[in-house]
Amino acid sequence: MIQQDAILDYLMQGNSITPLEALNKFGCFRLGARIWDLKHQGYDIRSELVRGGNGKHFASYHLIRKETQLEMSGWR
Repeated sequence: MIQQDAILDYLMQGNSITPLEALNKFGCFRLGARIWDLKHQGYDIRSELVRGGNGKHFASYHLIRKETQLEMSGWR
């Protein structure tokens, strides 16, 4: 399984992922690039800026599922 597939599978399970988690779980040094690839394949992935305990900021990514998108728009 390539990194991009592993990351997508992880996100599809309802998890969010940070660059450090991607490195530890999948050996991925360039999470932002993998997320960009997935977005350009049509996946709705959102990012949230997180402040770590050391005062540094980093992104956390999560997948917006189609069902969630419909609920957010008021459709069911």
